[in-house]
Amino acid sequence: MKSNLIYLLLISMAVSVWSCKKDDKSSTQKTVEPTHIMDTHSYARPGEAVINHLSLDVTADFKAKTISGTATYDITVHEGADSILLDSRDLDIQKVTVDGTETPFTLGSSKEWLGQPLAIPIGPNAKKIAITYSTRPGAEALQWLDPSQTSGKKNPYLFTQGQAILTRTWIPIQDSPGIRLTYDAKVSVPKELMAVMSASNPQVKTADGIYSFSMAQPIPAYLIALAIGDLEFRSIGKRTGVYTEPSMMEKAASELTDMEKMVEAAEALYGPYQWDRYDVIVLPPSFPFGGMENPRLTFATPTILAGDKSLVALIAHELAHSWSGNLVTNATWNDFWLNEGFTVYFELRIMEALYGKSYADMLTSLGYQSLQETVKDLDPGDTHLFLNLAGRNPDDGMSDIAYEKGAHFLKMLEAAAGRDTFDNFLKTYFKDHQFQSMTTAEFVTYLQENLIKPNHLDVNVDEWIYGPGLPANCPVVTSERFTNVDIQAANFLKGQPAPSLNINGWTTHEWLHFILAMPDSLSKAQMKDLDTAFGFTKSGNREIQAAWYKLAINQGYGHEIVPAIRKFLVEVGRRKFLTPLYTAMIEHGMKAEARSIYDEARPNYHSVAYNTMDKLFSESKE
Repeated sequence: MKSNLIYLLLISMAVSVWSCKKDDKSSTQKTVEPTHIMDTHSYARPGEAVINHLSLDVTADFKAKTISGTATYDITVHEGADSILLDSRDLDIQKVTVDGTETPFTLGSSKEWLGQPLAIPIGPNAKKIAITYSTRPGAEALQWLDPSQTSGKKNPYLFTQGQAILTRTWIPIQDSPGIRLTYDAKVSVPKELMAVMSASNPQVKTADGIYSFSMAQPIPAYLIALAIGDLEFRSIGKRTGVYTEPSMMEKAASELTDMEKMVEAAEALYGPYQWDRYDVIVLPPSFPFGGMENPRLTFATPTILAGDKSLVALIAHELAHSWSGNLVTNATWNDFWLNEGFTVYFELRIMEALYGKSYADMLTSLGYQSLQETVKDLDPGDTHLFLNLAGRNPDDGMSDIAYEKGAHFLKMLEAAAGRDTFDNFLKTYFKDHQFQSMTTAEFVTYLQENLIKPNHLDVNVDEWIYGPGLPANCPVVTSERFTNVDIQAANFLKGQPAPSLNINGWTTHEWLHFILAMPDSLSKAQMKDLDTAFGFTKSGNREIQAAWYKLAINQGYGHEIVPAIRKFLVEVGRRKFLTPLYTAMIEHGMKAEARSIYDEARPNYHSVAYNTMDKLFSESKE
């Protein structure tokens, strides 16, 4: 139905917008109006035509493993624009209308990670576009789980993961963090299941399996999220609660009793919570991240359910994103540290407010240890806070650099300005830029004008943001509680039997520090002594298991506990655990075992995880 002339014109426009997106640092540093930011990971041209509101009407088909329906957008057309460009990847586009009239459309050529530009011709007065479409069974944002992969074992499950640029695999959209929109949705699911989204949510199942949602606050596309399963809800506080499968509810609810206190602590630090409710859904174990800060409804891994609340810092982290990330968002994925560095810093402040400075110091110290390892492992160019990810998957920027180097940069600023002054700066920063996007260059300007110059600070901002590694003034937090751990580790290495070590009252964090303190020269007898005394291999704490298994593999003890490692890697899909364990196995004489385990486990992993593991195994070929 598309004429050749229109087809060629629109393809030419799509190629033109792509070619004008420069890869050099100077172009991405340029301060521009938020609605005109050119994002190398999106085909959108928001300076010409931009989406403002989405009305989604879709059906989830668990047999076909597809989502199908219509996405209708309110749009703004700027002077001179004659088309609007959206991002799509592996979508079947069936029909497009502009203000109710069916209109020809063009899907351009596909690029790795980016998918295809969807070009729709529009007039200067166009107000709405509607796209009827269907996903494909392999859509990378979607993980369809069979009943056997869930806790209840009776019903299927679906969850989405949009960050960084995967929302385009289940919704045709302008998939850039610099473009914000509101949305409403109607989602039809099997009657025995419940649907929830990053929006206003039901607390009981409907009789007909039809659910309606509304998100009145503007958000970027990567924060549009959907989960469908045999879910129930339990209130934790006046504006907090938990969703999960019924068989997991008691464990989840008892672990997350401090959620309301966390919200209150966060508000006391940096201003009002702007998203009405803060709920958490505990997903099946294949979820590839610890948590995802989808507004109003954090998506969380069940690996945080340790039974003693020792891993709830993850909830504090995702809550903190309600300010740093969701309220003020990185404009492009080169600016990702503006989301995560601020959030790690904020998370630590919440944990300090609730559990004390000594607790937060342990978290900070563990983060610093991880950061040091990351700096050693990465190419120096990837240890800058501000990145150049043009031509690369933005997932490449999701390392401890953005998280921990970013947080340590803010800790340096706090030390230079004083905590009260820095807190006032951050509180004002969030207020001044709420529901807006932020580039690194814009933040540096704001920082100079509102913190550095007024307080006459002498700080090396450019070295931190645009330079490699860790500057000499990187703050190093020492933990008094780790001092005893170090003593016990030293005693063990001097020959003291593991059962006689003084480990009274140790938390998860102390155990992690102890395991990390072990050198690569332990004998199998020493490893056996530790395992017998402390039960690391059979621990119910996923963080401890992961750290212990990595140590065991590095020490040559991994062959002794292959069944436990296999069980862990098959059951858990969190990429944070998978990457170091498979890497250690490949590098320490267990490649055959790693390959065997991965072949079994891969069907349980989300695409975010298996894409990383596929690359790891591909690069490890002889």
